[in-house]
Amino acid sequence: MAKKCDLCGRGATKGASRSHSKIKTLKRQDINLQTKVIDGAKFKICTACMRTMDKPKRVKNKKVVTTNVEK
Repeated sequence: MAKKCDLCGRGATKGASRSHSKIKTLKRQDINLQTKVIDGAKFKICTACMRTMDKPKRVKNKKVVTTNVEK
């Protein structure tokens, strides 16, 4: 099973551990995947996508055009 987000496709990244003598040891930094059921289907979703899904939908406000009318 791949360790990738089913929504955004994000996967693991490479990082480096540095010792006191500056020796570089490469390590794999996996993303935080959680299993979530959406509409009856099971998905592996990263926590960044989960936070995005929980955000309320933003609605753009219509601009009101005012005209200067002299009386």
